[in-house]
Amino acid sequence: MENRILSSTEIKKILEKLACQVIKDMGKDPAIVGIKRRGAVLAERIKKIIDRKTGGNIDYGSLDITLYRDDFSDIGSGPVVSGSELLFGPEGKKILLVDDVLYTGRTVRAAIDQIIDYGRPKIIKLFVLVDRTNCRELPIQADYHGIKVVTGKKQMVEVRLKEVDDVEEVIITAKK
Repeated sequence: MENRILSSTEIKKILEKLACQVIKDMGKDPAIVGIKRRGAVLAERIKKIIDRKTGGNIDYGSLDITLYRDDFSDIGSGPVVSGSELLFGPEGKKILLVDDVLYTGRTVRAAIDQIIDYGRPKIIKLFVLVDRTNCRELPIQADYHGIKVVTGKKQMVEVRLKEVDDVEEVIITAKK
């Protein structure tokens, strides 16, 4: 059974609203880094909104954190790695790190480790569309979130984006 918690229209409104908040808090030139896959799609959208609102062309990159995961040995012998594209140095920059769902915090920790391997940013702020507030395993919190949800361990939050899934929504469903 699926329970839709965000529609396409609601996702768009959230991104517009939070992009304005990012500009207010971080200025007109944060560098935006998305965690692949859906975090990178959201990051591209946020970049376009900020560019449109500020008349700028801010730095953008995406990370594949597969090799930085702390459960790498559990993935198996043939993990799929799509590569990271960070075409700017993060040294001294204000970074907005974007992911679709904040769950245990381990993905975000891996992304931060990877960013720091490229250079030491001035600050990293976290933007997530959905914050699963009751599932954290590490002390990581979102600076910007679309919605907060409380879910059970046997539930999954799925962000579906048209660029990846040909549909646009966020649902809560039972784990398979």
